[in-house]
Amino acid sequence: MPKTDELLDVTEAVAPATVHPPERRRRRLPRRPPPATAAVAALGLAIAALVLSGTPWLNGPAVAAWRTVCLAITVQALPFLLLGTALSGAINAFVPADLFTKVLPRRAVLAVPVAGLAGAVLPGCECASVPVANSLIRRGVTPAAAFAFLLSAPAINPIVLTATAVAFPGSPTMVLARLLASLATAAVMGWLWLWLGRTEWLRPVVRHTGHQHGHSRFTEFRLGFQHDFLHAGGFLVLGAMAAATFNVTVPRSVLDTFSGSPWLSVLFLAALAVVLAVCSEADAFVAASLTGFSPTARLAFMVVGPMVDLKLIALQAGTFGRAFAVRFSTATTVVAVAASFLIGGALL
Repeated sequence: MPKTDELLDVTEAVAPATVHPPERRRRRLPRRPPPATAAVAALGLAIAALVLSGTPWLNGPAVAAWRTVCLAITVQALPFLLLGTALSGAINAFVPADLFTKVLPRRAVLAVPVAGLAGAVLPGCECASVPVANSLIRRGVTPAAAFAFLLSAPAINPIVLTATAVAFPGSPTMVLARLLASLATAAVMGWLWLWLGRTEWLRPVVRHTGHQHGHSRFTEFRLGFQHDFLHAGGFLVLGAMAAATFNVTVPRSVLDTFSGSPWLSVLFLAALAVVLAVCSEADAFVAASLTGFSPTARLAFMVVGPMVDLKLIALQAGTFGRAFAVRFSTATTVVAVAASFLIGGALL
């Protein structure tokens, strides 16, 4: 009889623990699309439907120009966004979690310039660097080093430097100035984050990440790639729309107003790079066409553009949070303009 009582007590203690319906429901919740992503996707679908529906008022010259610029920016950046999200998914699924922490120096102060130099390896634009930097942070890399990589990768990779040499033939100092100014900006921003950065500013979005027991590596890659591409793609469209609006509404005569002053020309082309949102593989040709501006001003256009533009700010806000994007983009602009002015003044 005592054995029976003990058995009943054990059964009563074990039986309730075998049912976990609330936990199962909670595990499924993160798979639902975030409200912001769903809203951006719905907006994109609505715009695409209007563009393809042949609505009469969309055939006006201004609207047609806006549509062309918006589509051009999106199509130009889309392959590199695909590259970046695919690389991010591959890092998430296949690369051991401790690899990057082993490769980079243990001291964060030294890891920042090493990560900045590593940006030369990735042949992509700013759209590709954001998801990769996010994946690096989730893999244990210090955020300062990941942000240095984020800034340098679209500015000093071989494709960009080759395009700069082609756009400015017979001017190797322009290529050198772009390389040095971009590296200096990336390193300074990484060190500034070590000094002044706060963890509450950095709020990465919830995503499927890391290898989980019972899932294949390919499944982990597919889920990570799917989330990153859909999420970042929506913010890319918003940034392209903002840049297209500026291109259509600001008259060409405004460009000539600022070209006469050395300081104003640098500041104006830096601001122009932010709003035009030209891909880093093509911005050298745009800068070369601005012949009325000084070489230093055109250097500022090429240094600021790959690090701070409307679509990049939108991507950063969607990935790391608005508090981070506002502070980081503002500080990056100031540092990039200062580096361009100092290095351009010395070399150009």
